[in-house]
Amino acid sequence: MGTINRSLTLGNRERMIRTCLNQDIDRQPFWSMFPPWRETVERWRSEGLPSDDWSAPFGFDVGFETLPVNLGFCPSFERQVLEEDNERRTIKDEYGITFVEKKGHSTIPMYIDYPVKTIEDWEMLKTQRLNPHSAERFPTDWLTVIADMQKRDAAVQVGTYPYGLFGTARDLMGVENLLMGFYEVPELIHDIMDYLTDFWIAIYKQILCDVQIDHIHIWEDMSGKHGPLISPDMFREFMMPNYKKIVDFARGNGISVVSVDTDGNMDIMMPLLEESGINLVLPFEVQAGCDIVAIKQQFPDICLLGGIDKRKLTFGYKEIDQELERIAEMFTISGYIPALDHLPHPEISFDNFTYFIKRLKEKID
Repeated sequence: MGTINRSLTLGNRERMIRTCLNQDIDRQPFWSMFPPWRETVERWRSEGLPSDDWSAPFGFDVGFETLPVNLGFCPSFERQVLEEDNERRTIKDEYGITFVEKKGHSTIPMYIDYPVKTIEDWEMLKTQRLNPHSAERFPTDWLTVIADMQKRDAAVQVGTYPYGLFGTARDLMGVENLLMGFYEVPELIHDIMDYLTDFWIAIYKQILCDVQIDHIHIWEDMSGKHGPLISPDMFREFMMPNYKKIVDFARGNGISVVSVDTDGNMDIMMPLLEESGINLVLPFEVQAGCDIVAIKQQFPDICLLGGIDKRKLTFGYKEIDQELERIAEMFTISGYIPALDHLPHPEISFDNFTYFIKRLKEKID
C-alpha cells in the first residue's frame, strides 16, 4: 500500500494515477467527482453561491476528465415529448427509453418502455446505431479538446454514465426484463455484453491514435441497499470475461486505471472485481452499509473513491467532523480518493457544504 510522502511534488494527472495504483503520493487528490443536484445549486445560489459554477469557490484539483466521445447510439433516438399536462410529461429519450416525469423536480421517473424486447430488436440496434466507426462519435473540434485537457494536466477518462455492461443492458431492456433475461434468454444477455465490450474497445483504439487514455470507467449501478441485483455466479459467467477483456486491453495499451461505479452495497462482489483486475471502485454509500475503512483493509490493492456519508452534511459542523473522524485513517494512505458517497442533495446547505470542503482540504493538506 502506498504512503503519503510530502517530499514528492506531483502534478494533477500523475497524482490521480499514482493514487489509483496505490503508489506513493505527495497528498491525496482534492477533487469532487459528484456535482450537486440542480435543485441543490438553486438552493446554494439563494444562500450565497456567487454563480452557477458551484465548484468555483473551492479550488478543486483537476481530476479525471471524460473525453466527449459518444459510446452509445449513433445516431441517437430523436428525443420526443409524447404526452404532456400541467404536472407530467411522457418522453421518449435519446436512448429509446420511454418514461413519465414530474415537471420541475429531479425525481426518478416512471419508466414504461425500452428499445429491446427481442433478439431481433437488438440485432437491428447493432446494425443501425452501434457502429463503432461512425465518424459522428467524435466532436468536430476533437484535437482542440485533447489539447485543452493536456494543458490542464487532466487525467484522461473514457466512459461515464450510462455505459457499462449491466448498466447499458438495463437501459436497453429495463431492469426486470434484464434480470429475467439472465434465465430466460441468456444468449441475448451474453451477446449484448460481449458485443458492447468489443464495440467499446474498438472506439478506445481510435481514441488511442490521438491521445493516451488514463482511465476506463465502467458505470453499472447494479446494486441496492442489501447487495447486488445479480449473483456472484451470474457475474462470473456474464460479466467477468468481459471485464477481463477490458482490463487486458488497458494493460496492453498503457491505460492505468479501470473503474467500476455502482451504487448500493457491493461487498460480496469485491473479490470478483479484484479477480477481474478492476483497480478503482466507487462510491460506497454509507446508507447501504458500506464501510470504506473495513473494505480498504480487506482489499488494500483496490483504490476506493467516496464513502463519506452525504447525509451528515444535512446536520451541523459537529456531525461533519464526526464523519471525517470516522474514516480518519483513510487520510493517511494512498489508494483513496476522498469524496462524498453520492451527489450532494438539496437538504444540504451551502454553509454546511462549504464547511465540509474546508475540513476535507485540511485533512488532505
